[in-house]
Amino acid sequence: MIELEGVPELIDPVMVAAFEGWNDAGDAASGAVAHLDREWKGEVFAALDAEDYYDFQVNRPTVWLDNGVRKITWPTTRLSVVRIGGAKPRDLVLVRGIEPSMRWRSFCNEILGFAHELGVEMVVILGALLGDTPHTRPVPVSGVTSDADLARTMDLEETKYEGPTGIVGILQEACTHAGVPAVSLWAAVPHYVSQPPNPKATLALLNRLEDLIDIRIPLGELPEDARAWQLGVDQLAAEDSEVAEYVQTLEEARDTADLPEASGDAIAREFERYLRRRDPAAGPAAEPGDGSYFRDLSGGRPQPKPKQGEAPDQDGPPDPDAPAEGAEGDGAGEGDGETP
Repeated sequence: MIELEGVPELIDPVMVAAFEGWNDAGDAASGAVAHLDREWKGEVFAALDAEDYYDFQVNRPTVWLDNGVRKITWPTTRLSVVRIGGAKPRDLVLVRGIEPSMRWRSFCNEILGFAHELGVEMVVILGALLGDTPHTRPVPVSGVTSDADLARTMDLEETKYEGPTGIVGILQEACTHAGVPAVSLWAAVPHYVSQPPNPKATLALLNRLEDLIDIRIPLGELPEDARAWQLGVDQLAAEDSEVAEYVQTLEEARDTADLPEASGDAIAREFERYLRRRDPAAGPAAEPGDGSYFRDLSGGRPQPKPKQGEAPDQDGPPDPDAPAEGAEGDGAGEGDGETP
């Protein structure tokens, strides 16, 4: 039974969800929702019953001390609400948890039950996948949906992905079948430096979310973390000639593919973001972040290679659910395969 006592009537609510594990390369997606929760001081109003959805041998509970008293934190999914003030106030319902081990349909139905009770107008699910993208270039973020009308009106890709999927893809389809507008935003994380966290990818997801639902997100120290991350990876790459050569190859491929984009709409979008960021209260503009480890360049990549011009689609364009090698639902999250 869903009880929402103490939750005020919401203004134009949008649900933003992210799940640790397979759909969360570099912890970029879960990191984005955690940032929103932290910056806007979200208040948790509900938590799903861990017994219903998690295998505790896969996602183990943790024990901690509170003033000498031992307590247990169980793996679960929590929902919180944040209110965004300003000239056009609106509310966000934040869903943050771990990809469930079982009963995915019931899991999605329970989340949709909350969305219905709260009057949620749209669900945005964040994900991150491993891709052939250089860390020195802007993080590609793809927006995909199963709704053809939504794809046209919001300039999104209509998902065409076929293959294994994760909870992001399943939840998006559940929303579509329930008549709730749903969008997935996927960030591509360099597969050769997938160790979390990846603040540059988190920042890219937040920038795209800003554009999608027309809000301004306080970025705090995230831009500086992103710059530090990129500097750290630059230094590590400079010490490994094989990695440096590989990065250069990716840069050349990316620059060639992006050449037609350096015009009109792309430039206009960046200029609009710059103007929004001129307000000192909004914090510095988005940029990169903080050292990591390189993956084996030869055989370490598990997921399918994203198709040119496609965005990750869980059940649609790129399926970040498509397993990344060695990906387990442990929060280190490997992305998956195709992009819309």
